[in-house]
Amino acid sequence: MAKKNNIKLAIGGTTVFKLFLVVGIVLISIVFIWYTLDVIGQLKSDAEKMVASYVKLWQLAANDNTSGGEVQIIFDEVIKKANFPVVIAGLDHQPIFWRNIPNIEDNDPSPAARAKVIKLVEKMRHDYGEIPLKYNDQVISYFYYGDSPVISQLRRMPFIEIGLVLAFILIGFIGFQNIRRSEERHIWVGMAKETAHQLGTPISSLMGWIEILQSQCETGIPAAGNQPELNTAEITAQMKTDVDRLQRVANRFGQIGSRPELREIDLNKLLEDTGQYFRRRLPFEGKGIQINCHFSPLPVMAMNGELITWAVENLIKNALQAVDPEKGRIEINSAPAKDMKCVVIQVIDNGSGIPAAYARRLFRPGFTTKKRGWGLGLTLARRIVQEYHKGKIFLVRSKPGETVFQITLPVQEATKKKTT
Repeated sequence: MAKKNNIKLAIGGTTVFKLFLVVGIVLISIVFIWYTLDVIGQLKSDAEKMVASYVKLWQLAANDNTSGGEVQIIFDEVIKKANFPVVIAGLDHQPIFWRNIPNIEDNDPSPAARAKVIKLVEKMRHDYGEIPLKYNDQVISYFYYGDSPVISQLRRMPFIEIGLVLAFILIGFIGFQNIRRSEERHIWVGMAKETAHQLGTPISSLMGWIEILQSQCETGIPAAGNQPELNTAEITAQMKTDVDRLQRVANRFGQIGSRPELREIDLNKLLEDTGQYFRRRLPFEGKGIQINCHFSPLPVMAMNGELITWAVENLIKNALQAVDPEKGRIEINSAPAKDMKCVVIQVIDNGSGIPAAYARRLFRPGFTTKKRGWGLGLTLARRIVQEYHKGKIFLVRSKPGETVFQITLPVQEATKKKTT
């Protein structure tokens, strides 16, 4: 069941987006094609009305009762200025007059031109039929016509539009693939950096414990010689803690991208353990740094302790890098909100602060102010808090000497009465 949920999370959003994109493009294409065909239909209707008027004028020109001046005006102002193909054929349907035929001179007498016109007459008859021209109620010839250049061009528009849509889809697909590959490379490199970042603390700590033990072996002085509170058993226990932490780090990455399992957890104990872990390793971070915890009674909450620890650790690590190694102060505070609907976690440090220009970009993937950072720590923390626990994480304020990050987590109704 969990595997199915993971698959849905992995492919659901991308599949829906692609489907939405394809459906949108298809609908837009249909609208454009329908509109083009509608315009063509209107133009053809107008053309038919114009042809009817054109035929009447042609018949008027052939009438004996029409004066020579009127005939000349009809030919010069109407017939010669028509912009659609016209063919006049005899009773035997052989063309005797033609105008505006593409790629053929008007009334070109050559056999090749005549053959093309005869072939075109068959097409005109099939498309629009033939209109008899009469003189004294006697049919003397036939009138054929075709589409104007505008209509002919518009007929090709749907195919051009379909081609453009297909080209757009192809370009979009190629672009999407390139963006996805770029994002994948960024994510893989970023996750590798974040893995190194996560492994760095326990590995550095293990190296420190090993150095102490090596010093004991080389000098013969007990490990607790310089630090009475440390003995071999304590060092071994701390090394085991670091090894366990390495295992938890490996488990954490397996939970990103899947829906994590939530369990009832004592949040204050989780925060205390996290603070204690870093506190025991301060000699490797800076001997003058202090980590203090201030907790108020909290309800037992349903959460994924491993991921919430990860989010808090990212805030603590950023604080450790921001404070002075000789006089740095870090506070981890927890308290219920006034309305008791959520709990508040704050990580406060007395470092140099965050410039206002950077404040809005802190949680964006890839944003970092560190030379060797990759900008995924706070991004992962936000995903853990907001997506997996429906909470909020944000920068409350920052200035030289005080930076405050806050996490708020909602309290379920069933757990409000259980406090620790």
